[in-house]
Amino acid sequence: MSNDPIKDVLHRMPYGFYSITSRHGDDVNAMVANWLMQASFTPRLMAMGFAKKSYSYDLIKESGVFAVNLFLKGNEEAMTPFTKARAKRPDKMEGAEYTPGPETGCPILAEAAAYLECKVVKFIDIGGDHDIMVGEVINAGVIKEGDVNDTLTLPHVGWSYAG
Repeated sequence: MSNDPIKDVLHRMPYGFYSITSRHGDDVNAMVANWLMQASFTPRLMAMGFAKKSYSYDLIKESGVFAVNLFLKGNEEAMTPFTKARAKRPDKMEGAEYTPGPETGCPILAEAAAYLECKVVKFIDIGGDHDIMVGEVINAGVIKEGDVNDTLTLPHVGWSYAG
């Protein structure tokens, strides 16, 4: 435990571990994210805490679309190329295997187990280093069988992005 109980509690919350893919014109990107949740049944909305400084932030703001790629436990290495920021690894998409999503054109990564395609409903500036992005799910696909217990999570890989 640290001297910061808020940080300690936030680190105890389990988070998913996803790849958010985006495109604007011919420019595509993939990043990892974990502050993502369903926020409405009707319409089906997703809300995500989104770092304002990320390369994908501008791509998604311009195009209005993104995809969420889910992975199975054991496929952590498939996400490794996307853990570095585009500024640190500008060529990270050159070797990436993906197909364009049928509704958004956003990359559906070859190793993904499932995906959601979304159109942006709203960016909400909350005054911090992240904004809240809300997207409506407009398409989805299951590529590999599994359930919530099989889905890769941040605790599973031993990482933390909280506090």
